[in-house]
Amino acid sequence: MKTKSERIRQILALGPVVPVLAFDDVDDAIETSRALVAGGLPVIEITLRTPVALKCISAVAKHVDGAVVGAGTVLNRAMMKDCVSAGAQFLVSPGATIDLIDGLRKIDIPLLPGVCTPSEAMGLYAEGIDTLKFFPAEQSGGAGFLKSLAPVLPEILFCPTGGINAKTAPDYLKLPNVACVGGSWVAPAGMIADKDWDGITKLAAEAVALG
Repeated sequence: MKTKSERIRQILALGPVVPVLAFDDVDDAIETSRALVAGGLPVIEITLRTPVALKCISAVAKHVDGAVVGAGTVLNRAMMKDCVSAGAQFLVSPGATIDLIDGLRKIDIPLLPGVCTPSEAMGLYAEGIDTLKFFPAEQSGGAGFLKSLAPVLPEILFCPTGGINAKTAPDYLKLPNVACVGGSWVAPAGMIADKDWDGITKLAAEAVALG
């Protein structure tokens, strides 16, 4: 059986970009996810920022073939349990707390916790977590910051998220310690509102080409 570390790395290797999205409508979540999968981005993070987020995660997990759906903005152990029950295949948090790390030991899916300093990264690595979210990426030093960490923390792999777009993503993706990037530009709110599923599929395909 693969370890949680192996599983999260396997998930992040499925595409160069993880769409980070919030939905107000379950049907929009399903159709957007289908469009992203069709464009070559199967890994999707649905954030817990709306009242229907858990329903969206459950719906995508059940109804979108090929999607690997994760839950984002997970802040505590109770939210962890709810996300697992909803069918999330991985969890993402903006930071890390003792409560989250303790909760991770009691569930069977991996967590991608957020860091923005070397000390935070080292602390989580000491807990056996070697794949981390770098957040907020652009505001915390960007690709240059991660480049400086590569030689001193070579065992740690990052998924930078926060302020990244199609123009800046390649700067991250060329780094040896970056597995993929997270971003919302592949499924803009305007396209979702307009039900422009073909347009989202096109953006997803363009994002795949970045990697």
